[in-house]
Amino acid sequence: MLSLCYLPTAGRLTVTVIKMRRLRALDITGSSGESRHHRLLCSKKRHWKMTIFVSGSAGASIRSRNLYSSTDPYVKVIVMCQGRRIKKKKTSVKKATLDPVYNESLVFDVPNENVDDVTLLVKVIDYDRLGANELLGAVVIGSAALGLGREHWQEMLECPRRPVAQWYPLLDSVPDNLPTSPLRGKLSSCSSNN
Repeated sequence: MLSLCYLPTAGRLTVTVIKMRRLRALDITGSSGESRHHRLLCSKKRHWKMTIFVSGSAGASIRSRNLYSSTDPYVKVIVMCQGRRIKKKKTSVKKATLDPVYNESLVFDVPNENVDDVTLLVKVIDYDRLGANELLGAVVIGSAALGLGREHWQEMLECPRRPVAQWYPLLDSVPDNLPTSPLRGKLSSCSSNN
């Protein structure tokens, strides 16, 4: 579950990650075996904060909890401006759980003149000590995003100083059309300090 809050006078964007539920279990080698459909589930109550819920097949979280299956998830938020990665921050890693609780806020400096050029790439990743970390899912939020990601961004801008919550379907991979230049940039026309 995610919440966005923007303070235009301070140029501060806060992304709050609350919790996830029913992540797909990975075996001891780090592979997930069968693929499962991931999505963010919507709560009926209006919260000031939002929680990422990832659902697997019915009962998968109970069946896959054994000594050989676990997930060590964390969330990485990447701020991009005009196609360049500006800043990234991560939550803590929650060890051996399919239902992690974070309650962590990640704060980014985004000047008001750059807010229309910013895109957030939110990745849910399984941490592995050996080998590569595995992407469990991703969400794109911002003025360049499509659908819910763009609507959420616009609602956040229309309601400054107020956290705005939104549920998203979790994508299995990072979209190909998302600019992911490895160059590090800066904001304020992508050229001031962050």
